Amino acid sequence: MLRKAFSRLFCGTEKRAVDRADYDAKDIDYLKAQVGRAKLPLHVAIIMDGNGRWAQRQGLPRLSGHAAGGGKAEEIVKFAQEIGIKHVTLYVFSTENWRRPKYEVEGLMNLLAEMFEKRLQDLVEYGARIKVIGRRDRLPQHVLRAIIGVEDKTEANAGIFVNLAIDYGGRDEITRAVQQLADKAVLGEIKPESISEEHVSSHLYTAGVPGPDLIVRTGGEMRISNFLIWQSAYAELVFSPVLWPDFSERDLLLAILEYQRRDRRFGSL
Repeated sequence: MLRKAFSRLFCGTEKRAVDRADYDAKDIDYLKAQVGRAKLPLHVAIIMDGNGRWAQRQGLPRLSGHAAGGGKAEEIVKFAQEIGIKHVTLYVFSTENWRRPKYEVEGLMNLLAEMFEKRLQDLVEYGARIKVIGRRDRLPQHVLRAIIGVEDKTEANAGIFVNLAIDYGGRDEITRAVQQLADKAVLGEIKPESISEEHVSSHLYTAGVPGPDLIVRTGGEMRISNFLIWQSAYAELVFSPVLWPDFSERDLLLAILEYQRRDRRFGSL
């Protein structure tokens, strides 16, 4: 039942559902070959949802799910680079996540520090350039130090560009960009009537990064939850019922295949 429901959601029609079932029977090499026949998304963004539910189903504390999700993030980034994706953005911790219980937030912050200090070393050696997007004024100092250390170590890398959205919210990002532009207008550095989309984009955390072509959300929810609101104006959305720690290379390939099926017109005919 779940597979059929996912097929209808993922592919849109019964015929497409059959197509997806056929793909499920194929191995990774076959799916990689199929993906390689069409244009790859330049930038894939992922809302990594379902860590807590995954842990609860395993009879584990929620933080164990977040730890498992961190390992999955490393795996998926490496595979994305292997198949030729140039930019990946992962939604790690939102501006709203501070509302969670104090023990969980503190545990998440400690997991983040450990991830930056130890677990991301593989990605450093893998050629990933890592950048954290989001607010930094509310992060604990030990987390901030670990972030700066990894960013410095990977500054010259160019194998794959990885944005980690931490204390990130799309509305907050746009608000801050508008405030910066307002300050410039007050100082006479820019006229309000001359402010363009390019001006706004250049004041976002993602300045200089192409907008996502594909946004994948795991865990079965169908919303973007304040993620890359400005940047995702023409992104293709794919929703997967798979909880993030269970999300596999196959699932990423299937999401990309769905992206490649779509006709991206950007408002034209």
